[in-house]
Amino acid sequence: MGHYKLVALDMDGTLLNEQSEISDENALWIHRALDAGVTVSFSTGRGFRSALPFAEQLNLTTPMITVNGSEIWERPHVLHRRTLLSAAYVRRLHEVALKHTGTWFWAYSTDDIYNLEKWIDPSTDYEHHHWLKFGYYTEDDKVRRLIFEEVSEWDALEITNSSPHNWEMNAKGINKASAIREVCNNMGISMSEVIAVGDSLNDIAAIRECGLGVAMGNAQEEVKAAADFVTLTNDQHGVAEVIKRYVFHERG
Repeated sequence: MGHYKLVALDMDGTLLNEQSEISDENALWIHRALDAGVTVSFSTGRGFRSALPFAEQLNLTTPMITVNGSEIWERPHVLHRRTLLSAAYVRRLHEVALKHTGTWFWAYSTDDIYNLEKWIDPSTDYEHHHWLKFGYYTEDDKVRRLIFEEVSEWDALEITNSSPHNWEMNAKGINKASAIREVCNNMGISMSEVIAVGDSLNDIAAIRECGLGVAMGNAQEEVKAAADFVTLTNDQHGVAEVIKRYVFHERG
């Protein structure tokens, strides 16, 4: 057994395969880690409601990080901390989206997910919602760059992505690394005792700051460059390989 006490797992593109399933091999090694006293936690851009079924599938009662760190849960259904995204910035982010016709956008609130096809009603009533995250999706590289440049100029938001074709905005300073630090404080452990695994820019801060930062074989190149180790892809049970190699020191 190694010295790692927490394994923080991204979900989409990492724990989940391309069919959005947890493979039997990943589940097996997660349970072996849990049985050995290692905490295994989700660290995801997903909201709590869409992450919960997978936690229940694994019978996890461990902390959860959702919405890129805007929510930290002591365990499923027990909220530790929530950091909101200012309604004024959600309004401005929505205005940016509308300038770029055809760009898909979405926003997480504590009660629902709104998007291009279903926006808040009335459409100007931002203040009566508790916002967590705003996102854009477009395969138009130029539009995506323009959005990034405009929002970056505000110097007011955490900007990451969960795929090469999107941007995700959280409150400034809120990311998976900041959330993992708080989980570590609650557990009485240090960041050096954490393995962080992911595939996208919303994982990169955690991959850089944790004791072992692991990029998936299918990760974006910038994420691979920041990682200490590149594991197998999400369709090759890359999470199982990480646990096997770095928690139990097994090869092959």
